[in-house]
Amino acid sequence: MPEPSDHSTVAAWTKRCYFAGRALMDATLRPYDLGATQWYVLRHLADVGPAMQRDLGRALELERATLSGIVAALVRKGLVRQAASGGDQRQRLLTLTASGEALWRRLPDLSFIQEAAFGGIDAADLAAAVRVLRAATERLQGLAGKAQAS
Repeated sequence: MPEPSDHSTVAAWTKRCYFAGRALMDATLRPYDLGATQWYVLRHLADVGPAMQRDLGRALELERATLSGIVAALVRKGLVRQAASGGDQRQRLLTLTASGEALWRRLPDLSFIQEAAFGGIDAADLAAAVRVLRAATERLQGLAGKAQAS
């Protein structure tokens, strides 16, 4: 059996699929002057409601510095309001502005990307792919946690 090339591994195809979906998402959002991660922030605020910035970072699995830059851009665009929360002036509450809500209602439904990628694929195959990728992710996160602890 021939040895798989670097481009035929599960990890390589996972990465290629992610980048292809991300490129389509970016192209779809470009006319609205939004990037994919900005869209995720807006989606969270539109679906869940106001959120503490640190909690949003955890929910979206974003580094603090990355999220700070994204939030700053959304604030500059007038789409998100960032306000001190309660007694701790360091904590920031994020909410959609009226402009942010209006833009969110105008944005295209991006579910077509998932349908284009996975529509017509057998449900059992998709479930298996999810199980394998979840297990691999948990293993890698476990190893990363051990490496950080030492």
